[in-house]
Amino acid sequence: MCGGDTGRGGGGACAGSTDLVPVPARVTGPSGCGFVLDGRTGIDAAPGTEGTERWLRSAVGAAFGLALPPVPAGRDDAVALRLDPRLGAEAYRLDVVAATRSVRITGGDPAGVFWGAQTLRQLLGADAFRRAPVRRGGRTAPAVLTDLGIEDRPRFGWRGLLLDVARHFLPKDDVLRYVDLLAAHKLNVLHLHLTDDQGWRIEIRRYPRLTAVGAWRSRTKRGHRASPLWDDTPHGGYYTQDDIREIVAYAAERHVRVVPEIDLPGHSQAAIAAYPELGNTDAVDTAGLAVWDTWGVSPHVLAPTAHVLRFYEGVWEEVLELFPAETSPFVHIGGDECPKDQWRASPTAQARIAELGVGDEDGLQSWFIRHFDRWLAARGRRLIGWDEILQGGLAPGAAVSSWRGYAGGIAAAEAGHDVVMCPEQHVYLDHRQDAGPDEPVPLGFVRTLEDVYRFDPVPPGLGPDAAARVLGTQANLWSEVTENRARVDYQLFPRLAAFAEVAWSTRLPAPPARDLADFERRMTAHYRRLEALGVDYRRPDGPLPWQRRPGLVGRPFDPRPPDA
Repeated sequence: MCGGDTGRGGGGACAGSTDLVPVPARVTGPSGCGFVLDGRTGIDAAPGTEGTERWLRSAVGAAFGLALPPVPAGRDDAVALRLDPRLGAEAYRLDVVAATRSVRITGGDPAGVFWGAQTLRQLLGADAFRRAPVRRGGRTAPAVLTDLGIEDRPRFGWRGLLLDVARHFLPKDDVLRYVDLLAAHKLNVLHLHLTDDQGWRIEIRRYPRLTAVGAWRSRTKRGHRASPLWDDTPHGGYYTQDDIREIVAYAAERHVRVVPEIDLPGHSQAAIAAYPELGNTDAVDTAGLAVWDTWGVSPHVLAPTAHVLRFYEGVWEEVLELFPAETSPFVHIGGDECPKDQWRASPTAQARIAELGVGDEDGLQSWFIRHFDRWLAARGRRLIGWDEILQGGLAPGAAVSSWRGYAGGIAAAEAGHDVVMCPEQHVYLDHRQDAGPDEPVPLGFVRTLEDVYRFDPVPPGLGPDAAARVLGTQANLWSEVTENRARVDYQLFPRLAAFAEVAWSTRLPAPPARDLADFERRMTAHYRRLEALGVDYRRPDGPLPWQRRPGLVGRPFDPRPPDA
């Protein structure tokens, strides 16, 4: 492959087939150049591959200033896109034929063709990740063209990232940019955490105060909640319904599913601030409640009333219309960290416990979850929630996001529920990347690039039937201290590249046998791709001066927690 790139600032050599991230299952043929992308190159797209054809023109064609026009089937100097269902879901084969100066990408489905095109982009060098040409005089053919074959398929069907846009809002264009970054790493799920105590980020037309009031807070804690510092600039924002439709459609074109999360019954102070009757009004005064301006878990939770159930059914009716079942079969209801003090003090809540016969406040939380489990299932959707939703039992179709270590996921899988593994101790990317004093707002456990690379979503000892219940894995980025895109970039990268390889590659052995040195070698080329994309990643030798946050209090845990 030849895209005209070399070294850190550009040049004339090609990226090699051994520099790919994630590492593919099988590569045949020598590393180096095997295809020339130039003004003669066209695209021969079979029916069903039109999305990848459009993407190649808009991304790779724009990077090199090439039209990449449609060409007849079988023509030389072409990128041919084909489908072969026998390869399987999301699998692909990429073949370079030196004699005809052509490349063929064959996918088991349209997603597989697209992932093959992402591999082609990497082979073309870092310049292929820019938005416009940076070289003058065109690209020249390498001295030797070589045949090359790559066969690849994903390990997991769920390869995700959670973006918490509730604590700190990310503008729509930033969300679209992260969709592209997920696609570049063959990740296929974007979990949008849309509501929390600190903000409500999605327009619900029948309840306009959710965004008129709930999307804005008067100030924001700087650093962890123990910090004495405040930013007195009002913070907020939300996505209109058309914004959401655009995000979902943009992601679908790139074979990324968007999973919405609407938190209940806890993490709900922003909603209660907008509509005070949603709270436990017989236990606390909610009339003057504001959107929360600090971090942690608010004591304000939803009241267990019929009005609250109807209100949130109305919310979900609009949400489901924005996230069609064909692109978003799963919807996330949160279900975690629900303080029970207000329910204990509420005569209404206590009467509801007695009426339902659920025993106690934990049973009341389970009743909330089960109600929406049934409601969503009746509309053809699958509920997924944090592992606390296991308390009280789940309907057969519900799935679990296992965040408090492996234990919740193991219990769910052994009980016959599908699981997405995202344990805090391993893949919470808001946690610090180093124990050194320069790390910005040091939170949680130290999770280095190596730590993430050694993570295995399937815990040792899980039986084959239960292991088959692991849908995949997800990295989570909570945004209390990631106040803008640059901070999000820093926390995500390069660790998200390591995570992507863990989630995708069928070639990786189980830890600790993984070849970290080879991954770090391939990352040398990948850092150039990230730079071309404008990603403000953490350098291997530590943060750059402007990436530090001196004086902002973090939340240090034991830097090396035991595996859980």
